[in-house]
Amino acid sequence: MKRLLYLLIIFLYATLSCQKEQQQPNSGTSVTANNTVAEKSDLKKIGQKADEALQFCKNKKLNTDFCILIDMSIHSGLKRFFVWDFKKDSVVSAYLVGHGCGNNRWSGDESKDQPQFSNEDGSHLSSLGKYKLEGRGYSNWGINVKYLMHGLENTNNNALKRVIVFHSWELMSDEETFPKGSPEGWGCPTISNNAMKEIDPILQRSKTPVLLWMYK
Repeated sequence: MKRLLYLLIIFLYATLSCQKEQQQPNSGTSVTANNTVAEKSDLKKIGQKADEALQFCKNKKLNTDFCILIDMSIHSGLKRFFVWDFKKDSVVSAYLVGHGCGNNRWSGDESKDQPQFSNEDGSHLSSLGKYKLEGRGYSNWGINVKYLMHGLENTNNNALKRVIVFHSWELMSDEETFPKGSPEGWGCPTISNNAMKEIDPILQRSKTPVLLWMYK
């Protein structure tokens, strides 16, 4: 009887230990700003981009306190819009951000994990590359605030002509929607209204233009 009870205790202990191990977070993940969970490889990539961004900002006389990095290789239902603090050398805020729908349905999420990009007018696609955010104005969308995006590379130098601007959109969520994606517009990087309410004051306080870099 004692042996049977001993074996039962061993079995229960092994079962509970197994369940506990299954509940532990993957060792390949790390928590970043706003409780976003990103793979360590993604965090390393962000850091590498930030190093390059800082040098670019110094050369172009852009803000060297912070920049905005958007990793378009990440699913649109996950936070992939990162405010990088050069002084702290880390992500301080992370949000969802939408991209262009192209030939897909406007406001849908058909290209949530396979977005396409273009610099062509009328493509309804977002453009990769570095932008200078300069010029705050009125938007018909979201909280009625937009920032002009001056494309600094041959992959995005048609942004102003295409009326590609940074603004908020009431359809954008504050929380991650994965496996669903974020709604897709006509090429503008769009964030939630609450996100813009946090970012707008920071951009307004900046005495120099801010770098926004979309990459994949």
